[in-house]
Amino acid sequence: METVYIETSVVSYLTARPSRDLVVAAHQQITREWWDNVLFRKFEALVSEAVMNEAERGDSGAARLRLSALKGIKWLELTDEVKVLAKIYRDILNLPVSAELDAVHLAVSVVHGVDYLVSWNCRHIASGHVIKRVQLENLKLGLTTPVICTPEELLEG
Repeated sequence: METVYIETSVVSYLTARPSRDLVVAAHQQITREWWDNVLFRKFEALVSEAVMNEAERGDSGAARLRLSALKGIKWLELTDEVKVLAKIYRDILNLPVSAELDAVHLAVSVVHGVDYLVSWNCRHIASGHVIKRVQLENLKLGLTTPVICTPEELLEG
């Protein structure tokens, strides 16, 4: 079974109140459809402590919903290798301090050999520019880059 690392934005879209913004509402619906009908049937779902730390932030009611959705999903360890690689990614991507955990999500999925990293963060993770830079750096380092995509890209036709 292929593995998928679920970045925090996915579970946030899954559990958030329906948005009035049409694009966000569509992403929420796609996320629910993928989560309910595809994720656990086709993939081994994975998260890390970084996902859990982000999921517990903010409104306590919303945090409870996010953490509940993540219950029972296997955690990947934030090893020293993950921390070193995250720093490399922060540097090459020139990420702001507020986006440090985005580099951790990328690094944990690479170090643990995950097949897919799923995210709605199209600024710092699921972005063509980011993916290209990460792929080039991983090529230099002899590392394999997971497929970085949104849940929509993993929906079945």
